[in-house]
Amino acid sequence: MDLRKLKKLIDLVQESGIGEIEITEGEEKVRICRQAPGGAPVIMAAPGMQAMQYAAVPTGMPATGPSAPPAAAAAPAEPPGHQLKSPMVGTFYRAPSPGAPPFVEVGQQVTKGQTLCIIEAMKLLNEIESDASGTVKAVLVENGQPVEYGQPLFTIE
Repeated sequence: MDLRKLKKLIDLVQESGIGEIEITEGEEKVRICRQAPGGAPVIMAAPGMQAMQYAAVPTGMPATGPSAPPAAAAAPAEPPGHQLKSPMVGTFYRAPSPGAPPFVEVGQQVTKGQTLCIIEAMKLLNEIESDASGTVKAVLVENGQPVEYGQPLFTIE
């Protein structure tokens, strides 16, 4: 596996907040853990290869010295109402294809069982259906963004 792919995987793990990812490509196997016991993400390779430590240092911060925990960012206020949460990890898509209109828009009435979005996981497109009837008050994820299990996708009131 080339270094560009490893760098992209490391960036994905850091941006998405997932704890660990394991990728198998042919006979090569890579596991990237977000936090190791020592505090730095670890990349573990297949047997016979050495594990690499990857220390994430935000830009503008010195690479040496004690690291302070990141300040808790103020969580954006979520509209009240029922939240439809992601049933899986994958990539969120609002429309059935790139040029097509979104399944639903904010302010649109939806019924239980109506398709609201697609989550792509392992090259499979999974239609996510509404688990409640009502009006879509907010779309909480941007199109094409990675989502985690249990992450709120829509607010329905």
